[in-house]
Amino acid sequence: MRNLMTDVAGVRVGHADDAVLASGVTAIVFDQPAVAAMDVRGGGPGTREGSLLDVANTVEKIDAIALSGGSAFGLEAGGGVQAWLAEQGRGFAVRDALVPIVPGAIVFDLLNGGNKKWGRFAPYRDLGYAAAAAAGADFTLGSVGGGLGALTANFKGGIGSASEKTPRGVTVGAVVIVNALGSVTVGDGPWFWAAPFERDGEFGGKGFPSKFSDDMLSIRLKGAPATAAIENTTIAVVATDAALTKAQAKRLAMIAQTGFARAIYPVHSPMDGDIVFAASTGQRPIEPLLELTELGAVAANVLARAVARGVYEAEALPFSGALPSWKKRFA
Repeated sequence: MRNLMTDVAGVRVGHADDAVLASGVTAIVFDQPAVAAMDVRGGGPGTREGSLLDVANTVEKIDAIALSGGSAFGLEAGGGVQAWLAEQGRGFAVRDALVPIVPGAIVFDLLNGGNKKWGRFAPYRDLGYAAAAAAGADFTLGSVGGGLGALTANFKGGIGSASEKTPRGVTVGAVVIVNALGSVTVGDGPWFWAAPFERDGEFGGKGFPSKFSDDMLSIRLKGAPATAAIENTTIAVVATDAALTKAQAKRLAMIAQTGFARAIYPVHSPMDGDIVFAASTGQRPIEPLLELTELGAVAANVLARAVARGVYEAEALPFSGALPSWKKRFA
């Protein structure tokens, strides 16, 4: 196990980013079409093909997911991923036509110090293509891809990932862009809210403080008091080799959202666009009640760990006044 989402067989992840832009794209590519659904909890989401993922709608499976910086401009990243898939002959068949199905979501990173004066067309379509072309089993965490420009209330955010097997041997993994309004750490100290779920010191092994002060529990908000409604978002994909229906994938995404609540304080605010996609590669049949519940619980734990790893592995942007990285402060 790599402790990455690609421990789920048939799932690949790729990044593309631009240091001057201070933004990028992360593509999750499925070797075969995957059953997928989506759960939205934040008040300011930005999505592509979100309606398609509704359990009442026709298309059951998708080819890839695009996670991008750039706010609404970044929704074009899905077109780049779609273009790469089309070149591979992938897509939903409508008689002789093939249409690659690529849902996506975006985070707001337009005020992080990078140069966003890109001219007539935003670069995210090209970045999406490059991210899909780069997708593989191994990928970097931290300040890369769609997480390059991500920030939290007090530390640099970024891309995180983790994986685990359920007691019955089902694999579940998550990848996340942590760009939260709130904080992933307890106060401004080295402790992560996700500490009880940490495995093998994957985000520093600091545990919890011996005592919680009022300051540790005070609410820290990015940009406060002048926060805007679309400046923040944590977006994630949870993938599993369990065989799920679209409705079951929706339930998995809903349960997995509790991983955000375990790792980010506060979360699901009117100023966040928090979204979890759930995808099933369909390799392992499961019992639809207790085993799906077990899978969801493990997925939430994995997602909480991935959030902490995204901040733990991040590096500060090279701009004046940039937020510090966790490692620069505490490692």
